[in-house]
Amino acid sequence: MVSEKDKPVKSSWASSYLIDNQTSFIPFKNTLEFVIQHKFGTVSNGISDLFGLYAAGSNIRLGLNYVPLKNFQIGWGVTKKNMYNDFGAKWTILEQTRKNKVPVSVTLLGTLAVDGKSNTYFESLNYSRSGSDHSSSRNYAFRPADRLSYFSQLIVGRKFNDRLTLQAAASFTHYNLADSIGDHDKAGVHFGGRIKFSPQGSLIFCADIPLKIKALSEQTTWIDPPKPNLACGIEIATTAHVFQIYVGSADGIIPQDQIMFNQRDWTRKGFGIGFVITRLWNF
Repeated sequence: MVSEKDKPVKSSWASSYLIDNQTSFIPFKNTLEFVIQHKFGTVSNGISDLFGLYAAGSNIRLGLNYVPLKNFQIGWGVTKKNMYNDFGAKWTILEQTRKNKVPVSVTLLGTLAVDGKSNTYFESLNYSRSGSDHSSSRNYAFRPADRLSYFSQLIVGRKFNDRLTLQAAASFTHYNLADSIGDHDKAGVHFGGRIKFSPQGSLIFCADIPLKIKALSEQTTWIDPPKPNLACGIEIATTAHVFQIYVGSADGIIPQDQIMFNQRDWTRKGFGIGFVITRLWNF
């Protein structure tokens, strides 16, 4: 328990979202948060589709988060891609303090997602369930648990001064169902930061890097492995709103989709414009 003489640091982050990642920030108890996350198509066609603003392949997520207890948040969201319904919880178990008795913040994040595609889609695939042999994968009778995927993450962050905050994280993703040339499990590392240049404005960035770990893979060779997601942008914050606009190289929005399936290559114009808007109400 933190004594009154060494209180938690203020304003490490302006928002619970850092582009495609989450931060250690959790609003006050009994706060409701509404989130809009939107991604346009890639900039690869240039001015012909207004650098992706009018391109196919856009994605959007609408979410609601609520804080029933101090430093503990629960949430739900719906994403256009695959019509994911995701349910999540976030718990900041350690808060960085002003006198550095606790030098970092430590946060746990967990997300369960339900794939909303039709049963016909699943039944037509050549796939394997978790624990099955990819070499003998075949069409199984569909079952509801095949829709489920999971993401867990440990986030460690530090506010270095009034302008700079950085965080690093490690994650584990699991899909109950995988394509016959895909994996059920994937580990990843994540980095992000915020550099304030005015009371309301900041430069923000993040990176999500899937790891090639043979012990987790069921592939004999690496076929179309997921690519890193790199993103940077600008954040404008007010008391109750935060607006982020950025360019990034992932088309997915929920974290397990990004770390498992991203095929956009930022070195080949595989990045697009996106934005995040959050709005808080305290009850």
